[in-house]
Amino acid sequence: MTTRQAIDKLMQQCEDAVRFGQEQLVEGQRQEHYNDTEFTKAQMGLENAYKELEEFAHSANAQQREQLYRMRLQVQQLQNQLITTDH
Repeated sequence: MTTRQAIDKLMQQCEDAVRFGQEQLVEGQRQEHYNDTEFTKAQMGLENAYKELEEFAHSANAQQREQLYRMRLQVQQLQNQLITTDH
């Protein structure tokens, strides 16, 4: 079973990755291809967050799994937006 503290830490890391990804999405739309390094960093951060969420879900209880699932959907949605954005 995953501890609450570990889940909270992971959720904070994911929220940070989502926030950075959203900033880069806006910046990428504004600057197009001049922002490739940070844009790529945001994509990598989101991918790492997604993998961590999947790993934690295996040892989480039902309530934690639901919380992780919701965050995973947010991460995945932002990943899709980054992929489909002209940058």
